[in-house]
Amino acid sequence: MSRSEELFKRAVKRIPGGVNSPVRAYGAIGETPRFIQGAVGSKIFDVDGNQYTDYIGSWGPMILGHNHPAIREAVIRACENGLSFGCATEREVEMAEFICERIPHVEMIRMVNSGTEAVMSAIRAARGYTGKDKIIKFAGCYHGHSDALLVSAGSGVMTSGIPDSAGVPKACTQDTMLAVYNDLSSVQQLFEESKEQVAAVIVEPVAANMGVVPPADGFLQGLRDLCDAHHAVLIFDEVITGFRLKFDGAAGFFGVIPDLVTYGKIIGAGMPVGAYGGKREIMECVAPAGPVYQAGTLSGNPVAMAAGLAQLKILWENPDIYTRIYQKGEMLFEGIRKILVENNCPYQINHVASLGCLFFTKEKVTDYASAKTADTKAFSEYFKYMLNHGIHLAPSQFEAMFLSDAHTEEEIACVLELVETYIKEKAGR
Repeated sequence: MSRSEELFKRAVKRIPGGVNSPVRAYGAIGETPRFIQGAVGSKIFDVDGNQYTDYIGSWGPMILGHNHPAIREAVIRACENGLSFGCATEREVEMAEFICERIPHVEMIRMVNSGTEAVMSAIRAARGYTGKDKIIKFAGCYHGHSDALLVSAGSGVMTSGIPDSAGVPKACTQDTMLAVYNDLSSVQQLFEESKEQVAAVIVEPVAANMGVVPPADGFLQGLRDLCDAHHAVLIFDEVITGFRLKFDGAAGFFGVIPDLVTYGKIIGAGMPVGAYGGKREIMECVAPAGPVYQAGTLSGNPVAMAAGLAQLKILWENPDIYTRIYQKGEMLFEGIRKILVENNCPYQINHVASLGCLFFTKEKVTDYASAKTADTKAFSEYFKYMLNHGIHLAPSQFEAMFLSDAHTEEEIACVLELVETYIKEKAGR
């Protein structure tokens, strides 16, 4: 029995399902989770001494690669002064200034501890600002595990086969309306049916929790126009795309400006951090400045702020990083597309910049319904093949691959070679 198997055997006795987040579970692909001991650059190492090239990157924030020396040093220095104070610190101010001075649509920002908190708080702020109750979300988009948003939430929910969640009262979701991603008419219809009661539209500008699904041309601008016409707040959930597509995220990448934006652990360089921000007039509704209550004892943790500032400064001062990871994304994902075409393979590859997903379906994937046509059994076989050949992917058909600045062209070429070999072997060639 491997060390990972031993640890999992112990874990299931004390931790539900043996993991502290469903997306870490390997049940859908019939494997035991690999327990990780360390990581550096593009590599990750499990407790059995196996080395993998990692394409999860802690679910996105390791854009510079694992264990970056400048970030590690910033954390060590911050720890020397203490781990947590529950009081205001200078670094919180520095973080807020650094972001707001460089991202024009973020005029004010509030730190929290996770992407889930950020989204939950942004929605509360939008409701408080507008005086309306209803929100529109999109089937297959995941915005954290708060009650009101666990409706067709994609990602881990799709993998586990649970359409929604037990323990969420119907009353909590009665004001959550579902639209179809990339379908503006479905959003227009909900606005018309709601009789001007929509406080906000929340969207992943690049859907990345039903696999990666890019926005259709005009979709994001259409949402902007609909929100303006109906006096609703447009929220971009940039927990995945923020500081990854560009420094100013999907808003800058696509040229569409939201009213509020939410960020996740990338602003903590992988540490448990989140934030929400946007227009001053909305953010000034948040307590203690305004009547919308939101709090967090550990928000703006000094160690997390030190890590995040170190990463954001590197990204800001080295814009060529975005050029490099964009080029690597083209090499990897367009390389896979070429392999699929040359081998007459019916699978689909979607990508935007350094995010991508290989779907095991004949259908073009543009929304939740088409994503669900993917053959999860076929993905399971592919996942095991790649894992056995040293490639660390998310154990779910409905998650993204993430590239970092630490990945090399040689490593990407290795993935392409494995993909081509796998497809030819499956075809009996």
